[in-house]
Amino acid sequence: MTLRGKGFFIWKIPNCENGDPVAIANVAAQAGLSHVLIKIADGVGSYNVDLTTGVDLVPPVIQELRARSIEVWGWHYIYGYDPVGEANKAIQRMTALELDGYVVDAEREFKESGKAEAARTFMNRVRTGLPDTTIALSSYRFPSFHPQFPFRAFLEKCDLNMPQVYWLLSHNPGEQLLRTLNEFQAITPVRPVIPTGSAFKQGSWSPTTADIQDFLQTARSLNMTAANFWEWANCRTNLPDIWNAIKDYEWSVTPPPLDIAQRYIQALNSRDPDQVIAFYLPNALHVTSARTLTGSQNIRNWYSSLFSTVLPGASFTLTSFTGTGNTRYLSWTARSSAGNVLNGSDTFGLLSDLIAYHYTFFTVSR
Repeated sequence: MTLRGKGFFIWKIPNCENGDPVAIANVAAQAGLSHVLIKIADGVGSYNVDLTTGVDLVPPVIQELRARSIEVWGWHYIYGYDPVGEANKAIQRMTALELDGYVVDAEREFKESGKAEAARTFMNRVRTGLPDTTIALSSYRFPSFHPQFPFRAFLEKCDLNMPQVYWLLSHNPGEQLLRTLNEFQAITPVRPVIPTGSAFKQGSWSPTTADIQDFLQTARSLNMTAANFWEWANCRTNLPDIWNAIKDYEWSVTPPPLDIAQRYIQALNSRDPDQVIAFYLPNALHVTSARTLTGSQNIRNWYSSLFSTVLPGASFTLTSFTGTGNTRYLSWTARSSAGNVLNGSDTFGLLSDLIAYHYTFFTVSR
């Protein structure tokens, strides 16, 4: 997976739109963001978890962003003093949150003596624990300024490179971005560059709207597929003109094809058994807690009863789905004249992109 379009880093969820997940997602959608990157861990600890209540603040934001077709990535600041512990935390958080990609943020601590081995230990463990996850490195923009930093040790196990192209005290982001690309192309392995630009105020310095245009236009001219900005709360609070400049920059992104989970719910909303049964293999199994049906005709008859008797005229809503490859887990709700479903839960086993096995559970409340 790669990223396309515009993205923003979130550091502290409570500082963004007063911590309101719906507001965060609405603002992101209005700005035309294709992705948002949220801090999920710091060292060996989870991040964006309420320290008083223990409530994880990340899942509601993920749900609202995904409801608006915005990808959600997790980022993690690491120190290298306990690389195995940090890697285990990355695996635990990414697995629990089921995020679209993972960004490792490694900076000055990894310029200390001996940290190249810590970087390799960390990356080997993360890659083993997250074999199918897209992983990116977020770090310095100019390798020549940081010869002690183990760029290769990180990039060997990364899919993407997200250098922090912060043009502090200057106003030449395009020039700096070109230099960043040239320097990283001299380092093996070469990874696709998705730069992170300055959308923050530091002291008396801040970027200009012309800077933002230059940064984004240069990224496009260099055939970069996406660009990110640091950081949501700082920008929204201190630099509304910069936020608007990013929002107003047109970076059209072709929507990814709908997942089978989304297309299945669309078919349910047609209330046409033939449209639904087109998702199944001829010898598919349809299983509930009470019985198992085999074959297209038997499953089609079940949908006919569902649409005419169990949930007549129903409107179905996909509330979440997870899984990749040959497995999907769906949660859904439905409203009908005969009652409502609040706990729809399905599992698909797929073969050649068709349903070979389908377990479904739901109850109708009247």
